[in-house]
Amino acid sequence: MTVGGDSGTGALLRVLDGQRRHVLGILDGLDDKALRRPVLPSGWHCLGLVQHLTLDVERFWFRAVAAGNEEVIRGLTSGDEAWQVAPDVPAVDVLDRYRQEAELADAVVTTTPGDTALAWWPHDLFGEPHLHTLRDVLLHVITETACHAGHLDAARELLDGRRWLVLT
Repeated sequence: MTVGGDSGTGALLRVLDGQRRHVLGILDGLDDKALRRPVLPSGWHCLGLVQHLTLDVERFWFRAVAAGNEEVIRGLTSGDEAWQVAPDVPAVDVLDRYRQEAELADAVVTTTPGDTALAWWPHDLFGEPHLHTLRDVLLHVITETACHAGHLDAARELLDGRRWLVLT
């Protein structure tokens, strides 16, 4: 993943990259079965959460909202479809797609000034805009990714007892 950017958002991108590494790192060593095993009553699993981060966070906020990519906007779905990973989709494909979408997001961030107005806003989902610039989107995505990294921490501990950055 690219880290940096001369658009005044380099520090924010570095923080986001750290959260992305946390998401992938906490899942390191889990096999396909464990990645798909729900551990909470809501039924979500780690792989579904990563796919949500890929499609509903990285792709949606950076390529659709910030950059206004028409192809991405046309391909958006509503609801919880992103959380559903087909049984025939290998876990490695979902994890690789997260890495790839993060790289595409980084390309938007590193080529766009932080105070640039958003190119598109999903009024039907959120009403009037509550985010206005690329910098706002970066802060939102950092928060959401960090929150989900915490969910993955809890899920991993429930799956096999492993905890992120704790020597056991």
